[in-house]
Amino acid sequence: MKLVSRALLPLLLLSAPFSAAMEPISMGIAVGVATALTGLLSTFPTLYCRLQECCQAHWVELNFTGLKVDLEDKLFGQHIAKQVVLKAVRGFLMNPNPKKPLALSLHGWTGTGKNLISKIIAESIYRKGLESDYVHQFVSTLHFPHPEYLSQYKEQLQKWIRGNVTLCGRSMFIFDEMDKMQAGLIDSIKPYLDYYDNIDGVVYRNAIFIFLSNAGGERITEITLDFWQKGNKREAIHLKDLESKVSIGVFNNKKSGFWHTSLIDKNLIDYFVPFLPLEYKHVKLCVREELKMRGYEEDEQIMTEIADEMTYFPENEKIYSDKGCKTVATKLDFYL
Repeated sequence: MKLVSRALLPLLLLSAPFSAAMEPISMGIAVGVATALTGLLSTFPTLYCRLQECCQAHWVELNFTGLKVDLEDKLFGQHIAKQVVLKAVRGFLMNPNPKKPLALSLHGWTGTGKNLISKIIAESIYRKGLESDYVHQFVSTLHFPHPEYLSQYKEQLQKWIRGNVTLCGRSMFIFDEMDKMQAGLIDSIKPYLDYYDNIDGVVYRNAIFIFLSNAGGERITEITLDFWQKGNKREAIHLKDLESKVSIGVFNNKKSGFWHTSLIDKNLIDYFVPFLPLEYKHVKLCVREELKMRGYEEDEQIMTEIADEMTYFPENEKIYSDKGCKTVATKLDFYL
């Protein structure tokens, strides 16, 4: 899984926090390559884009049917997330003149499908999916691990986004482990998510920002369990029942990267998407999908045995898987 783009890697090598983890690249070589590519693009742009990924419709274009089918076939137990993502992504990409970038914040316990839905969105827009040079992933504990480098991280992050959006206005940025991000860091990208026509000549309004966080998972579970205890169906839970509670919760959570962030305070997050805890039946579906991905036929015995191995909560009712579908793949290795 690609975490950083090769095209702008030198930007991350300008200071100690990143250079300690990556092999340095000669800036002279980088400039030379960039110059050569620029000349090639200006001379043979059509030919070049047939052979190499470009920020054009052939490589970057919404496959709405693919998005809809993948959400239906691969994401289990998340009726709210399916509805919100389908409408939000389609509406945004069909709008020829959006007022701001699309910003989705996905919340819920581990293993409920947040990373999966990010992958599905990327694959529905970019021909190369997560491997596209226009999809950029950041993991808080990997890319921003040291509190003492906070100011440098802010500067680097701004340069990284500005540089990549300059190359392709339809860039996607995925921030994972927002619940582990240093407070204040994400505020550095606030201008890029705001309602500006352009900033210093760069248009950010066509970009997509996706934030993934476990923060809010406890509140989501409480509300979902309350619905169940009252005899209501899971599908009776709507976005309005959870969104405001999740946004307020993460805004006031000092351990969250969203703590008192201007992104929430200024209403720059378009949707707070809740991911509900998964039930036994959903775990079985995850096993079935994993079998399918590996080329095996559906096996009810394996599906049942793996689902039975999972642990569930609350202690008395044992309704929800405490790891979602997180360990399904590794457990399946044992059976296969």
